[in-house]
Formats: sequence, structure tokens, C-alpha cells
Amino acid sequence: MQGLDRSNRVENALITPVILCGGSGTRLWPASRQSLPKQFVPLLGEETLFQKAVQLAADTDFAQPPLILTGEAFRFIVKEQLESIDQSASAILIEPEARNTAPAVLLAALHLRARDPAALMLVLPSDQMIGDPAAFRAAVAAACDEARAGTLVTFGIDPARPDTGFGYLELADTNARMATRPQPLLRFVEKPDLATATAMLATGRYLWNAGIFLFSVASIIAAFRTHAPDILAAVEAAHARPEDDLGFTRFDHSAWARTPGISVDYAIMEKASNLAVMPYGAGWVDLGDWARVWMESAKDATGTVCAGAVTAIDCSGSLLRSESSDLHVVGFGLHDMLVVATGDAVLVAPRALSPRVGEVVARLRQDSVAQAAVSTRELRPWGWFERIAHGDHFQVKRILVQPGASMSLQSHEHRAEHWVIVAGTATVTVDEERRQLQANQSIYIPARSRHRLENEGDAPIMLIEVQTGAYLGEDDIVRYQDQYARAQS
Repeated sequence: MQGLDRSNRVENALITPVILCGGSGTRLWPASRQSLPKQFVPLLGEETLFQKAVQLAADTDFAQPPLILTGEAFRFIVKEQLESIDQSASAILIEPEARNTAPAVLLAALHLRARDPAALMLVLPSDQMIGDPAAFRAAVAAACDEARAGTLVTFGIDPARPDTGFGYLELADTNARMATRPQPLLRFVEKPDLATATAMLATGRYLWNAGIFLFSVASIIAAFRTHAPDILAAVEAAHARPEDDLGFTRFDHSAWARTPGISVDYAIMEKASNLAVMPYGAGWVDLGDWARVWMESAKDATGTVCAGAVTAIDCSGSLLRSESSDLHVVGFGLHDMLVVATGDAVLVAPRALSPRVGEVVARLRQDSVAQAAVSTRELRPWGWFERIAHGDHFQVKRILVQPGASMSLQSHEHRAEHWVIVAGTATVTVDEERRQLQANQSIYIPARSRHRLENEGDAPIMLIEVQTGAYLGEDDIVRYQDQYARAQS
């Protein structure tokens, strides 16, 4: 970012990064689904967007490791992805249910208030990438004085092109687009059509709205008190009853349910008068749909992106992506197309329709198609499983159990199971019998038998599970003991 002193450090300002990672990205289906949304999927490179956000926040300029807000379904994914990059969180707060960004931001502020109401919080979405972390931290440092003085600072991105996928921020000064200090904000602008976006950029007064904010804990709570007292009352009631659970913090569900689902932009920013914009122009990427993934990926001479097990023949301007090593995608004579394949679903669409993929997911949900929300691989606190085959009265799964992890002590009313150990050493309990099984050994588990598998070793266990019975749904489970405190019956 031109003119910004990258040596400028955050002096005398306690900043806590707050990472929001409870949402889902339907426009990146089928790789992103409700059970594993885009922030936890490696879309560019080996690290996920969530992991990149954590690494951005891992800097000595900040007061402590990031505060993370996520949903019940993702709490162990968050923990696992933190550990895999050797990072930690100051706390992981569990939103009782998704209510958009306004309640989440306020919950984080109330949590931080007990430590220091004058402290600053830097709100970071988990589905973006910052190209130059050093320049971004310098921009944060440059905005600290305004935030400490009570201003709500939003970050605006220097627009690379007219784009209909972003909201915009209008500056008061036409010469302020590349300023190195926070600038006055005239207004927020909703996502425009292409002609309007082109005309706006020609004025030099507009920045993309990044959804990144810096403000003091006291200032944002005061803003909710003025502009959204109903949200403040509900979130305060939920926050008043915290509960520690295996290193996560839960809150009262009934009080939280009274909060409306609304963004912090709508609830606060578009109403507040104490606003400023910190321009930032050193590289920012919002991977909101497959067209943006194509845009940010390395391309061949024809402008085609190939990822995974794919072959492109006479293609141009296209994205070919396979998420499964067992499914080879071949594109032949495709121009400006998207082909994204997973183990259980394939998306084929013109690249220009990428922003409308969310409509596809809505249609699949309307038709009760399971692939709309759930993928073949499902994550669990102890590891993961994926469906290999299924039919009438049978299902086959491949299961991985991490070192030190354990399935719950459980039983099934309607199905029997047969476990075959492929790798590792498993400690298996079936009713009163407890034994160790190694690779190439197996055990049969009758319906209604209490059973559990534990990994007491230092290597993952891989096993094949064959289920047989009249009903094979995931809800046919009775838990008696569970080290992850999931619901017991």
C-alpha cells in the first residue's frame, strides 16, 4: 500500500482479533456445504481460509491470540485446524445458532468487556485473504487512534474493477481512496448492477466494503445500545449465562433465539454517525464464488484452471476441479465453464453464472436432495467418516480415528456393524468384552450392543465399517458416555 509506513506498530492499544467463522458459503457448492463450509475448505493452496485468517491475526502487535466465534457443528473443526497450523485461540465462543454478524460481534464485545472495556477489537471474516499481511497490520496500526477515540472504523478495499458481488463505501473526498489515515464516510452502497458500479468507480470516491472493522469494545456496545437495543438485551441475556464445555464457551440458547438475524452493517454501521473508513490497497481477495476462485488461481496458456484429478482438452477460460482422487474430470471443448466435482456431486455451469450457484443449493434443498447440505465425508470430534457404498439395508463407511480420540460408548437399535481394521491399533469394547484389534482383524457388533472404539496410540486408525439393518440413519444412536459431551440418552 503506497505511502503507508509498515514499521508503524500498534502502540499502547490492546487489540484482540475477532474471527467470525460460523457461516456457510452456498455459492461454492459442492465443495462448500452446510456440514463443511468454505472457510474450512482448502480452496487455494493447502491451508483453509480460516487458517489464513488465524495466521493473519498471529502477530505480536495484537494483545493476545484471536477470539473465535463459530457454530456448534464446527467447534471441533476449529480446534483441529488451529492445532494443525500450531496456533491457538484466546477463547472459542459457540453461537447457539447462526444469527448473522451483528449478534456475533456484540457477543465478542461483551466477552472482552470483562477484561478491558477500552480495548480494541479487530473483526475479521474467515472467508477472505489478505495478500500483504505486513501492509494490513500497518493499516490497522494507522487506524488505532481513531478507534481509541470512539470512532467505528470500517476497512475499504481499493477496487480492482467494477464488481457486482460487493457492497461499496462512498468517501467524502475524491482524493482519499489511497489515503494512509481513516477518512470520513458518506454512505454504504448495496451491491450495484454493472453499469452503476462502473460509473461509481469512475468518480474515484468508492471502495469495496470488506466487512473488516476496528473499534473499541465500549464504542460498539454503546452503538448497539443506541441503534439496536433489542439485540443488546437478547445478547446480554445469553451472555449472562456462560458455560464452559471442553475448552469452548456456550451461551443461553433461549435468550439468543430472541436476536434477529441481521448483519452488523445493517444493524449498526448504516445508522451510526461516528464512522470512518481506513483505505487498504495492498491485496485482498474474497472467495465468494467459483469465478473468484478461477480469477485467483494459476492458469495455463488458455486461461484454464485445473485442480485435482482433471484433464483439459481444447478448453479455455474454464475451471476444472475434482475434490476426489477416485473421480477423474475430463473437460473437452469447454469455454468459460465451471466443472467442480466431489465424490457425490458435480456442478457444471457457465462461469458467468457463478454468483447464482446459491440458487442451485436452494433448489436442491427444496427437492430434499441430501447433497445440498451434507457431503460424503463428515467430520466428527474424533476424526471423520465417509460413505463408500450404500443400498437397501446396507452401508459401507471408511472411518479415521485420530490419536488419543475415542468414539462414544453407544448402541444402535436398528443396525448391526462389522468393523475391519485397516491401519493402526484399536481398543474395542463390545458389551462386557474389551480387546485390541490390529490391521486385518475384525469384529462383529450386534444391534443393541454397547460398543466403543478408542485410539490409545500415536498414529491414526483407519477402519472399514459395514452396516446392515432396516434403518441406517445417523440418528439411530444411543450414547451412554462421550468424552466430547455430545447429547446422551
